[in-house]
Amino acid sequence: MSSTPHAPLHLAVALDGTGWHPASWREPVARPQDLFTAGYWADLVTEAERGLLDFVTFEDGLGPQSSHFLDPDERTDQVRGRLDAVLIAARVAPLTSRIGLVPTVVATHTEPFHLSKAIATLDYVSTGRAGLRVQITARPNEADHFGRRTLPAIETYDDPTVADLFDEAADYVEVVRRLWDSWEDDAEIRDAATGRFIDRNKLHHIDFRGRHFSVKGPSITPRPPQGQPVVTALAHQTVPYRLVARQADIGYITPHDIDEARAIVAEIRAEQTTARRAGQPLHVFGDLVVFLDDDPGAAAARRDRLDALAGQPYAGDALVFTGTPTELADLLQELQRAGLAGFRLRPAVLGHDLPRITRHLVPELQRRAAFRRAYEATTLRGLLGLTRPANRYAA
Repeated sequence: MSSTPHAPLHLAVALDGTGWHPASWREPVARPQDLFTAGYWADLVTEAERGLLDFVTFEDGLGPQSSHFLDPDERTDQVRGRLDAVLIAARVAPLTSRIGLVPTVVATHTEPFHLSKAIATLDYVSTGRAGLRVQITARPNEADHFGRRTLPAIETYDDPTVADLFDEAADYVEVVRRLWDSWEDDAEIRDAATGRFIDRNKLHHIDFRGRHFSVKGPSITPRPPQGQPVVTALAHQTVPYRLVARQADIGYITPHDIDEARAIVAEIRAEQTTARRAGQPLHVFGDLVVFLDDDPGAAAARRDRLDALAGQPYAGDALVFTGTPTELADLLQELQRAGLAGFRLRPAVLGHDLPRITRHLVPELQRRAAFRRAYEATTLRGLLGLTRPANRYAA
């Protein structure tokens, strides 16, 4: 156990179905019958807020979940189907008061104007706790749902098509950010006596023209309470690291040890400099899948049992931690030395591992003075130590 003092960590939890292990839905605590109810998601987010976590992310996609890299599968023994992440976040926002709400949005087949309006609305509904996690899709079957473009079959994420999709995602976020700024903070006058509701001079055409988008603006939604809701992205290699460096406030990475974490952080910082954002705050979080129990043997046995139900050992993109909350606290503090500001934990079984995070890991980190004992801000930017940015169009 570490006794060295550490700076406080940021902690988030990634919510996906019944948990990140594909057999998680078969656990007695999983509640698969409730997956498509508002109450299920409200319970999860309320539990996360009980643990004083910075935010939760909600997974989403434009096609059924698949065990294959880029193609659909025909499996019927795993959770398939989702609710819309932005709408889940909006539904649970009034039931919570401090925790950030970060839905996943797929840039590849959606419009930035529509998305900017949706996240601005979420920021209003949550009184300043909205963010987004931007992702791409290179799956041809998902392109077929929209019929506006075709994507060639690719073998790996090194394919030039994928690089182009990430470049498009960077432009997408740029359009969204400009639309959020297209209303100045005091554009609404609301003066009944003079009959002036709005100052038209404080609404701005963004006039964005790029290779992927041509968007005039302004938005139809006033500037969000945070000014700019928090933009996040998951990245596994150089091309997505570049997206994080260009456009994100938080980048999630998937290192498997401290040396890899240090190297990835250094690469992202170098890309930040290339993107001329070296002076701007950018948090790098580590992603880990967690199986947490009071006894390390119990955690390992649970993982083995779920692997047997799934028919194969679980292996995702991120490090899989199996052990006790105390051991996980040790690991997080070790990885923190590589330059990570926080972690996004992926509970293997939400009904089991989320309460282990909030009721066991958090108190252990608090005991080490490595995590907050109370929420210190009312907005997500505030929790993350990010100031409210000035409007780029204001005089």
